[in-house]
Amino acid sequence: MNPWINYHHLYYFKTIAEESSVSKAALKLKLGQPTLSAQLKQFEDNLGIKLFHRQHKKLLLTEQGKIALDYSKSIFRMGDEMLEVLHDRLKPARPALSIGALDSIPKQAILHLVKGALKISPCQIVLIEGESDELLRELSTHKIDLLLTNFLPTATEAKGFFHRLIAKNKVAFYGAPKFKKLRKGFPASLKGQPVNLPTYDSKLRYDIDHWSKLNKVDFEILSESQDIAVKKLMASEGLGLIAGAAHTVTRQILAGELFEIGKLNNVHEELYIISAQRKIENTVAKQLMKSFSI
Repeated sequence: MNPWINYHHLYYFKTIAEESSVSKAALKLKLGQPTLSAQLKQFEDNLGIKLFHRQHKKLLLTEQGKIALDYSKSIFRMGDEMLEVLHDRLKPARPALSIGALDSIPKQAILHLVKGALKISPCQIVLIEGESDELLRELSTHKIDLLLTNFLPTATEAKGFFHRLIAKNKVAFYGAPKFKKLRKGFPASLKGQPVNLPTYDSKLRYDIDHWSKLNKVDFEILSESQDIAVKKLMASEGLGLIAGAAHTVTRQILAGELFEIGKLNNVHEELYIISAQRKIENTVAKQLMKSFSI
């Protein structure tokens, strides 16, 4: 028999989680502490999972408890909204879409994804940038709906995730005007030249390393960064070369700050969107996973 949700128990759980204490929640709910503890245990037993664990006398949410809290907040928020709508006091809120993106993702790609979402439906969009491990955890616990990335998780990490390639662009080296002379004799001309590379959080970094070995090009690594804006700024100031797709440096090229030095054969910037398996799907995220591309 499948577990069912007692919404009184769900509300008690939500209050305990928000107060981080059974005793404080009991005061707020005007219930006896033993009664509330018993209700919580009954709720956990019915679900068949532990929602809390104790650490140094503190009541902490388990990973499943964190997921349950996120859902409970949405459930009771929508309940309040339903009452407001039924009494003609409020129009339904726009659907929400939370997008995570690695720091190394070009801002133009994020903009394209936002525009794609708004074409599907007027929605309230939350953008979160961070590192791969952190964002994958946020995705797995449904705190974000989609992850925009240039690096796919390993087979072990990918359990419960779905991904789709949305862009594949050729990559070239770009530099300030003083580096234009390197066009002659490329790629051998890059030997000993300063470069600003992405970190190994990006698949592009592995591809550049492989390319440099195949072409026997040993350049000087000036910096490693996930932040593409920082790399473009350094390159525009003449502090080394950067590798990337043309669309990431369009403004700098038009301004005469950067010039293409040479293309990297068989090296591409690949962008993916990733979603996590979930019982209640975000309709906008679902449509983007199905058809969005750059």
